[in-house]
Amino acid sequence: MLAGFQKILATLRVHCSLKLAGAWEIARHGAIESSPIAWSDSGTLRVTKEIPGGSLDPGQLVSGLGRAAERLGAQIFERRPVRRIHLPKRASEPAELVLARGRVRARQVLLATNALSLAVSGMAGHTEPRLTLAAMTAPIPDSEVAAAGLAERKPFYTADLPYLWGRLRDDNSIVWGAGLVAAPRGRAAGGLERVTVGSSEPRRLFALLHRRIRGLHPAFARARFTHHWGGPILFRANWAPVFEWHGAPREGGGAKARNAIVLGAYAGHGVALSSYLAAWAVEALLGRRELPAWGRLRD
Repeated sequence: MLAGFQKILATLRVHCSLKLAGAWEIARHGAIESSPIAWSDSGTLRVTKEIPGGSLDPGQLVSGLGRAAERLGAQIFERRPVRRIHLPKRASEPAELVLARGRVRARQVLLATNALSLAVSGMAGHTEPRLTLAAMTAPIPDSEVAAAGLAERKPFYTADLPYLWGRLRDDNSIVWGAGLVAAPRGRAAGGLERVTVGSSEPRRLFALLHRRIRGLHPAFARARFTHHWGGPILFRANWAPVFEWHGAPREGGGAKARNAIVLGAYAGHGVALSSYLAAWAVEALLGRRELPAWGRLRD
């Protein structure tokens, strides 16, 4: 997947500060010899292994993909949510997307809203949407970066609970992530779209995250937090993404009309995976590739 992602970025001429120097799994047991990290966190967190991966600038990635899409003829309409989708019984007929204002007819559709618009994508009731939280500290001196064991500048995440991940940015600020906020239940509650980072539960979880980070190591003891945000994340029971045909049965059979694909539920791994699977989805819509069995929402 990482090789495919690099190929996509090169083909589309997207520059997003991609660094694939590896990532660390950290945990309280099974540390590698001479682990550079030794943090106090309900035990001692140390590096247990290094895996393929790295980091990138997500803002540069999104804007770069957007520019590439427009350069190739795509049109991007922000703040124009699809309220409903009507899929035809025959694959030869177009789908109809109902917007807040107006309707759009499309020969083929890729529903890639992940944890949002679950009723439209058909994933409501089969997946669990959450708001995942992250915070960023002000830059710290190089000496404290080294003292904390981050001189190799590799991103990291815990392999056991409570979960924590982080990455050092070029200016020595650190992005940390931990904490999930559930969407309110019921149709009237509005789902995950109504959850904001300023509400009481995210504020409580951010306070816990601040305290936890400052207690990890003396280098973080006086950390000043400059930014806080949350993003939608979607889980399914088997932890595999949803990647399947979506729509009404064809006439005379139970097969789905092959003009709409549902893609999502990355469980936090969507930064590179979503681009890689979207390219696969386009191949499937063009009839050049089949969708994987592991992506079916239900048998």
